[in-house]
This record gives sequence, structure tokens and C-alpha cells, in this order.
Amino acid sequence: MSSPVFFVDCRADVEKNFMAKLEHVLEATGLSKIIAPRDLVAVKIHFGEMGNAAFIRPIYARRVVSAIRRLGASPFLTDANTLYAGTRSDAPSHLTTAIQNGFAYAVVEAPLVIADGLRGKSEEALPIYGKHFESAYIGKEIVQADALISLAHFKGHELAGFGGTIKNIGMGCASRKGKLAMHSTVSPQVKAEHCIGCGACVDHCSQHALSIIDEKAVIDEERCIGCGECILICPNSAIELAWNQEIPAFLEGMVEYTAAVLKQKAGKALFVNFITDVSPACDCYGSNDAPIVKNIGVVASLDPVAIDQASVDLVNAEPALAHCRLEINTEPGGDKFKGLYPEVDWPIQLEYAEKIGLGSRSYELIRL
Repeated sequence: MSSPVFFVDCRADVEKNFMAKLEHVLEATGLSKIIAPRDLVAVKIHFGEMGNAAFIRPIYARRVVSAIRRLGASPFLTDANTLYAGTRSDAPSHLTTAIQNGFAYAVVEAPLVIADGLRGKSEEALPIYGKHFESAYIGKEIVQADALISLAHFKGHELAGFGGTIKNIGMGCASRKGKLAMHSTVSPQVKAEHCIGCGACVDHCSQHALSIIDEKAVIDEERCIGCGECILICPNSAIELAWNQEIPAFLEGMVEYTAAVLKQKAGKALFVNFITDVSPACDCYGSNDAPIVKNIGVVASLDPVAIDQASVDLVNAEPALAHCRLEINTEPGGDKFKGLYPEVDWPIQLEYAEKIGLGSRSYELIRL
């Protein structure tokens, strides 16, 4: 059966602005059916790395918070700490970054809670018994919440092809231990002919897995956790993934983590994708490149697979913007995410999610 995916575009006028349309899509999707009075509601969002500006605007998060409060529930904005050495790798740095990026209480009218604690070790093991994992290590505060609202910025992603609802939940809700487990099959490699030995990758590696030897970067495979930060940090594109069966395993593992979270939140989860500022890479980097397509709008659904499939289709239906990173597949209908990352078979995450019963790739797009 096709799952309903509700859609509002970015058009607005004095009678109905974009934030009013956002509230409309929440109502149509069924927010009131999954939120009960006195529920503690985890609003899972990415606060953005310092220097990145593509993340969801805090004023949009506030509108979601207001809708939840009117139902008598108590929302909090949350994310889990990162593996890599950035501005969100521990709770104090993470909260500071969130506030400086605009997510202060005075703006969003909700407290900020780091889901996996001070150093990313506050977690609960949720059973999944999947192809790759038997348990998923999830930030404790998300597990203990009564309901979950996923607010995902839809964009390209260097490991997953694209990042949407599945990545926001599967990777985003995982503790550091969980993130490490999912990345354990991914390994970057140095293209020596492109490396100039600048050391930028060494300075940014949280695991001290990189060093400069004979004026070239060298990766210690035993220390490397596969977070992939060095790939985009390198100014000369001298680091790339070892493209093999590792990426399918990574994608399937991320789906299993999503399934673990949502099994525990059965009937108490709603998903929203903001298809705006569609940057070519993750919001985890301290910068964001120009968007690859125009601002499209917002989609919402109770089906995490359908919403990501619809988001992919909406992006791919658009022509690429001029002067963006895309050089191929720029035409309407062209696969923008294959154009960005030709070696990443992004449909794997949706195919596997459908296979294990997480949702349906078949959807009905309902334009509001």
C-alpha cells in the first residue's frame, strides 16, 4: 500500500506565511494522534556544526515546539554527540554550538537535551536482531522520551548518498558506541599523488589515526573509526573511501538502528523533512557548499521510508542550480545524489528499510 506523504511548498503570502504552512502539514500528518497530554517529546534535530549554515532554522523548530505544547505535552530539542573532533563531540561543546547557532531557549522555547550525555556514553541497548546488529546503542534520553518527532534537513551525504529521516534517526539517535559500530565497516584511504602533506586531516582526526610521514598523510587503520571527516576536510581531495562492500553494510546498519528506535516508539513517531538549502554534504562539517537545487518545501509522514523516497524524488525532479557542485545529472529527472557521489548506491538504504518492514517506498504525495 502507498503511504501518505504531506507536502507544502515554499510559496507564501501575507495571508499564510511559510511557518503557518509548516503547522498545517503537522496537523494534516496527525501530530495530535501521536502526542498525548504530559508526554515528554524528543524533537530530534541537527543543531549544525559551527560554521555551517544549512541546518534547519531555529524559528521553524519553534513552530513545531508550539504545536506540541498546545497538545499539552513537553517538548525538548535533542541530538547525540559526534564521533569526530568537531564542535559537538561532548555535551558542553554541543550545547554551546546549538545556542550560538540560534537554538537558545529564548528562540525555540524548549530546553536542549544532549541525548547521550556528557561524553556520549549515556545509552540504552535496544534489541534489533538484524543482519548486522543484535542490539542498537541509543542515547538514553531519546529512549526514555514518550514520543519522537524527527526534523531532518534533507541534503546530500558523502557516505549515505543523501541524509534524511533514516539518517537523522539511525545515526543521529545513536550514542558514540552506536555510531562507532555503524562506521566500523568504513575505511578511508589516502591518494598519495594528491596529498601535499598539509596536515589539515591530522589536526581534525579525533582518534589520532592520521600522521604525516615523508610529506604524505598516512592512516593508522587500527585507530581509524571510519567517521569520514577527513574526506571533506582535505583541501586537495586526497582522501577517499575504499569503495567496496563496506558502504552497503554501513547503509543497512544505519537502517537497523532506525528500526530499533522506531520499534520502541511504535505509534508515537512523526517525521518531517525540510527540503531547503539542499547542500551537497552533511551539516556535520564546518561549512556548507551552495545548494544543488532550489528550496522545494517540507514533507511530513508517519512512514520513514516513504518520506525519504518522496524527498529524493522531489529533489531529482528539479534542475540543478547554476554554479553548484553538481557537474553531471543536472537535468530535471537526473539522479542528483548519484551525480554527487557516483560510487554510493543510495537506494540500498530504502530497499533494505522496506525489506525489513520499516515502511514503504510507495507513497501518495498530498499537496496541501
